Amino acid sequence: MSLPTLTGISSMATRALLAELSSAYEQRSGWRVAFESVGGVDAARRVAAGEAFDVIVLAADAIDKLDAAGRVVTGSRVDLVRSGVSVAVRAGAAHPDIASEEAVRRAVLGAPTLGCSTGPSGVALMKLFERWGIAQAMAPRIVQAPPGVPVAALVARGDAALGFQQLSELLDVQGIEVVGPLPVAIQIVTTFSAGVCAASTQADAARALLDFLASPACADAKRRQGMGPA
Repeated sequence: MSLPTLTGISSMATRALLAELSSAYEQRSGWRVAFESVGGVDAARRVAAGEAFDVIVLAADAIDKLDAAGRVVTGSRVDLVRSGVSVAVRAGAAHPDIASEEAVRRAVLGAPTLGCSTGPSGVALMKLFERWGIAQAMAPRIVQAPPGVPVAALVARGDAALGFQQLSELLDVQGIEVVGPLPVAIQIVTTFSAGVCAASTQADAARALLDFLASPACADAKRRQGMGPA
């Protein structure tokens, strides 16, 4: 007899975490959980268009926009993780100094190419370059990963000498080495949240899943995946 199924959609940053937690939830609840992970922009667009999912996991501001548009059940949002940005280089490449804001600025200016995402971390990185007054100079060197493509892939194949993305998307990727997190002064932290989709026909079961995902029982898994509980 097949298990009842909850469907979800998320951005790539939480893909590995949700796979692990979905398996754990199935064992304790008797519900199968099937998440599709795509670029965050695509995930938001598909839910905004009314595609049928039970839950969605995206950056908090994206969840709030879908709530305002009537595509997420008002009051259902729960914050799941806080995810910081790290820097990666191709395996075997020299590790730049990123211990301070000025060191990161020097590393950026000295890099022939830089990889970043179309998601919240990429947007924040561009704002940082603007604050430093180097946005125009860096523009020709920036390689933006298409939605759904990890920055790590650009770094691994040599398309980007430095890659900036959430640590969760850089872990355990062959062909790259993680230099470390951005220093506290310029760290880019994204809160990823979940909500019940207005299109869900099993909202109570979806809320129960979100309660589990936000519970202390999931804290260790979140840390293993390079994030912290929200």
